[in-house]
Amino acid sequence: MAAPSPGLAATPGPLIPRPAAATAPSGGRGSRLPALDGLRLVAALMVCLYHYTGRGGTVSASWHGSPSHLFPTLSRAAVYGNFGVQFFFVISGFVICMSSWGRTLGDFFRSRVARLYPAYWVALVLVTGASLALPAVVHAVRLDEFLVNLTMLQQPMGATRVLGVCWTLWVELRFYVLFALLVVLRGVTYRRVVLFACVWTLAAVLCHSSKNALLDQVIMPEYAPFFIGGLALYLIHRFGSDLLTWGIVAMSWLLAQREATVGLWGHHPHRDPYVVILIVTVAFAAVAVVALGWARWASWRWLVTAGALTYPFYLVHEHLGWFVIRVLHRGLGLAPWPTLAVTVLGMLGLAWLIHRFVETPFGPRLKRALKPVRIPAG
Repeated sequence: MAAPSPGLAATPGPLIPRPAAATAPSGGRGSRLPALDGLRLVAALMVCLYHYTGRGGTVSASWHGSPSHLFPTLSRAAVYGNFGVQFFFVISGFVICMSSWGRTLGDFFRSRVARLYPAYWVALVLVTGASLALPAVVHAVRLDEFLVNLTMLQQPMGATRVLGVCWTLWVELRFYVLFALLVVLRGVTYRRVVLFACVWTLAAVLCHSSKNALLDQVIMPEYAPFFIGGLALYLIHRFGSDLLTWGIVAMSWLLAQREATVGLWGHHPHRDPYVVILIVTVAFAAVAVVALGWARWASWRWLVTAGALTYPFYLVHEHLGWFVIRVLHRGLGLAPWPTLAVTVLGMLGLAWLIHRFVETPFGPRLKRALKPVRIPAG
């Protein structure tokens, strides 16, 4: 049973954490939520279908025709698949709050580096190699582009992104830095997460009127409500329901649907704004179901594997998928639907190989290698 919500201090004064006994978790660090892993895979597949069948541009060249003509029914749904990114951000807020509880800043830093970089570097090498072998799909990657992309900081540098999807990693990195410096540095507690969520919400709203590019980069008003909603939902999962945390979730949802509708639908007028609002609502609701413990029945072991494959699959599916589509459909003449199925399954298989032979052995090694060296006194 979830511990009672610690709430906020009833009397005025600083937000002082209560004793540890008052914050016993209902789903503390180390516990696994298979349903959440399943949601991550759903979000990844949404983005994948958008990149393969819901947009034009480079993928149209690989299909040698518009996906809307090859997949008329699927394409009408897949055009909304890019909202899987916002779904990811809600999940990320939940997971980062869960995984950082009880950890030091150093632990948090090492876990994020070990989680993000090994698969990212391998995906970077694979896409660069494919671009050199078949530059008709995407331009051949130059050495300077490849080298700066190794840092994962290419976007603020104004350099070309080798992995098209890595713009979301820059968003995630900024979230990690904000949460680490403002919450993890002093120790994650209910009060500090609530205060962080409230201050970030206010800052995100004020950013719209400031017209300051630097503040926009730091505060990320277009993405903040999704992360904040996920943070609050984890508090509900850990401590139980209360009006304050549900209020944060409700406020985040109200702001998130506005950001999604104006920021994304506004640039694609053929999308129905009511569908956009529905997708945002489903994203929040799905994570809320997990937070409330209503998805405990979804405890199949394959969901854990699915969650482990999500990150490498997300990294490799876009550009490498376009290469596979071009070879299978244009080169070998395979029909559209079999090509789509083989490509998705092939990218999932490649993701499993990266997870099994890169992330599993090298992630822990990198994490250990990042531990500070003990320097003897004197």
